[in-house]
Amino acid sequence: MAPAAREPGQKGVNWSNIAVGGIMNMEVTTLGQPLEVLKTQMAANRQGTMVQACKTVWSRGGFVGFYQGLIPWAWIEASTKGAVLVFTASEVEDKTIAFGLSPAVAGLLGGMTGGVAQAYATMGFTTCMKTAEITRQKEAAKGGKAPSTFALFADIYRREGLAGVNKGVNAVAVRQMTNWGSRMGFARLAESGIRKARGKTEGQSLTAVEKISASTIGGALATWNQPIEVIRVEMQSMAKAAANSNRPTNPTILNTFAYIYKENGLKGLYRGVTPRIGLGIWQTVCMVSFADYVKEWVKGQK
Repeated sequence: MAPAAREPGQKGVNWSNIAVGGIMNMEVTTLGQPLEVLKTQMAANRQGTMVQACKTVWSRGGFVGFYQGLIPWAWIEASTKGAVLVFTASEVEDKTIAFGLSPAVAGLLGGMTGGVAQAYATMGFTTCMKTAEITRQKEAAKGGKAPSTFALFADIYRREGLAGVNKGVNAVAVRQMTNWGSRMGFARLAESGIRKARGKTEGQSLTAVEKISASTIGGALATWNQPIEVIRVEMQSMAKAAANSNRPTNPTILNTFAYIYKENGLKGLYRGVTPRIGLGIWQTVCMVSFADYVKEWVKGQK
């Protein structure tokens, strides 16, 4: 089943996908934010175990600690990037399928394009603020007073301007390109595989269980790029910038990769991959399987 809310090749732009993406990516309010917080905690503090990361997050306010940064930054990020992702990916998938490419290739190209678009359109600033909110409590744990998120923002902006606020945005773009290209590409490939296994043609619909299974496969396989996520967190972890003199003063993707590998080895580049598998599965189920159903519903209303 084509992901766009119209038949492949139909002319016109489907603006309703902006609303669909913005609404569907609010999955961050459910499982998304707790897994994001845990994943970021592990990526920023690579010596600890997942149990230690859970205890650290819990110490920030119990259950509420797992939702740190949800309001407003995660909500702002989720709604805006979801809108850009679904709109862009759907348009690209529709055009490439009409051109004759397979759903798997269309999903790959759509996801990659949507991921890059959302990174540069919305995520540089919001991801920076959300990461600051999650990691700033490290100073308080040492007995000091944790600066507010806005204080961190003002300090970075005063010292480095917009380039500092958007530090790591290239890593975010690479992450999102590989994230959503892999998620959508693998999910569509799994859908095609399930259709063949079930004796269905490419145009026949899958059951809800089959679509969710395909998205689960896509979300899990897409975590191959966890090193990019760890690099992104390290580049944006402002609490560490002054605390570790060995950290690159002008971090790039390459020198940050070298720093992490030198400090923590290959294992350090995959810190936080376990919660990210759960996050990847949940996001792909929401943004691919569930979003397909919503887009089909919107199509029916028209």
